[in-house]
Amino acid sequence: MSASPIVNDLVIRFANVNGTGSASANGLFAKAVFRMGIPVSPKNIFPSNIQGLPTWYEVRVSEKGYLGRREGLDIVVSVNPQSMPQDVRSVREEGYFLYDNTKPLDIRLQRNDIHYIGLPLTRICLAEYRDPRQRLLFKNMIYIGALAALLDIDFSVLKNLVQDQFQGKEKLIAPNIHALELGCQYALEHFDCPLGLRLEKRDLVGDRILMDGNAAVGLGAIYAGATVAAWYPITPSTSVVDSFDKYCKRLRIDAGSGARKYAIIQAEDELAAMGMVIGASWNGARAFTATSGPGVSLMSEFLGLAYFAEVPAVLVDVQRAGPSTGMPTRTQQSDILAAAYASHGDTRHVLLIPATPKECFDMMAEAFDLAERLQTPVILLSDLDLGMNDHVCDPLSWPDDRVYDRGKVLDAEQLDELERYGRYLDVDEDGICYRTIPGAHPTRGAFFTRGSSKNEFAIYTESDEDYAKNMDRLVRKWNTAKSMVPEPIFYPRSEPCRIGVIFFGTSTASTLEAIERLAEESIRVEGLRLRAVPFSEDVERFIEEHEEVFLVEQNRDAQMRTLLVNELGVNPQRLHAILHYDGMPITARFIQQTIQSQLASADTPAMDQVAEGGR
Repeated sequence: MSASPIVNDLVIRFANVNGTGSASANGLFAKAVFRMGIPVSPKNIFPSNIQGLPTWYEVRVSEKGYLGRREGLDIVVSVNPQSMPQDVRSVREEGYFLYDNTKPLDIRLQRNDIHYIGLPLTRICLAEYRDPRQRLLFKNMIYIGALAALLDIDFSVLKNLVQDQFQGKEKLIAPNIHALELGCQYALEHFDCPLGLRLEKRDLVGDRILMDGNAAVGLGAIYAGATVAAWYPITPSTSVVDSFDKYCKRLRIDAGSGARKYAIIQAEDELAAMGMVIGASWNGARAFTATSGPGVSLMSEFLGLAYFAEVPAVLVDVQRAGPSTGMPTRTQQSDILAAAYASHGDTRHVLLIPATPKECFDMMAEAFDLAERLQTPVILLSDLDLGMNDHVCDPLSWPDDRVYDRGKVLDAEQLDELERYGRYLDVDEDGICYRTIPGAHPTRGAFFTRGSSKNEFAIYTESDEDYAKNMDRLVRKWNTAKSMVPEPIFYPRSEPCRIGVIFFGTSTASTLEAIERLAEESIRVEGLRLRAVPFSEDVERFIEEHEEVFLVEQNRDAQMRTLLVNELGVNPQRLHAILHYDGMPITARFIQQTIQSQLASADTPAMDQVAEGGR
């Protein structure tokens, strides 16, 4: 008797050659599943070169709505001979290996515990297409069509997606649908369809959307009123400015004259880009830049200037695996300390940490308000997984009555009422001084914006008293910021819990899944998701209220743990680190097993329980 089919719960990986047009076809598969009303989580695993090396596209389908990465590949579609040995090994027991059987499979690639599905992709393309480029591209669509039959995907969904994708290029619609039909028909004629794994329509996504974080950041900058972007290209942040540029061409063009109401400047390097942002922000524009870890290193000097001179600036850091060049196309959460304390001397920067594309949109808009309210750099800490992969998220929204918060800005009338204007004078005792926009008054309000020591009236001084007073005021402003930044999110349980877990950013989905899995093992865990630095008192209270506190982060050196210890004075032994740093997104199983292992070791040092290699 055959086992019951597994419905809407699988992980499929496509193994391709970079530069063969596979990304479009593989993305079509993920979108089709999503349009069938099933939660889906795609991950693009690509090399840092332009063309020729192996690339993978991994899609998790989960009826329960688990959106973190999962170990164990149920299906591998392998059309790249170079990676085929690795691809065969990666299939779970009783899983499926779909390959091009135009040529016989190497006997060394055969396993007795998996199912093989051979599709003559090359032979079909040779018979159907004369153009070599078409043979390359349509091979991808043929295996998607075969999957439609093998997994019982609604074929009309695929057809509608093709029509949407090639809207305005109608000549491409019929050939792509025909390629899908070729694959579907072949599978129906040669295999028992559908497989033991299959997809069924559901209504589990509601009005949620599928979007990548970088696109959401670019759109968030538009809605926040940004008009200037200065940048230097670097993976994985380049598409942030590409997205901003695309939306500007639609939303920042004067309807009457056709004039552009924005400026996008590609600088000679990251340091220059940050300098341009500071200059534009000082002049009253809302400006930002986007980079990754190496760029943050180069921008540190100007970030220190903006912090000490108190100039608003917004920086988007889409983190990747470092140090040095590291792995440019792999994800990590490893710029935390570099961003928090960027620059020499005593410097602290506000960090915003989104976990979804919607939060990328919302926090990008909030970053500009915070930067101007606090007159300081604000850094949005995203990462490659969030920035470059599609994620299921709530629809983006914007209140029509929302007003930009420019902070403490004096206009001409207010300047006239002052006996003397002090740019670095703390009138309200909150550490935030009043600033002016250049040109606001013909004679008053001018001052030197100094990156060197100054007194309250922006006059250069090397007085030890004035310097210390200014530094103490910046700490006062930092404490004020605690009430302005996004608050942490709590995930409480109805019954008392002695165990707590802290997490942030793209560790969120897997951690929440791990909490559920631990509950099934009668281990009750409460969660707290960090969304910003500086930390609120709620974070400190959460740590105090739990006997065991685990901290999940995707880096080797427990950087967020270090930050919590530095900023809150927490006993380091109170925080047990769960560290993952192989460049792939963290999984629920890894978090669950690490917590169980540490709990089972009564005398385990807090920092040392890390699985070999961080995997």
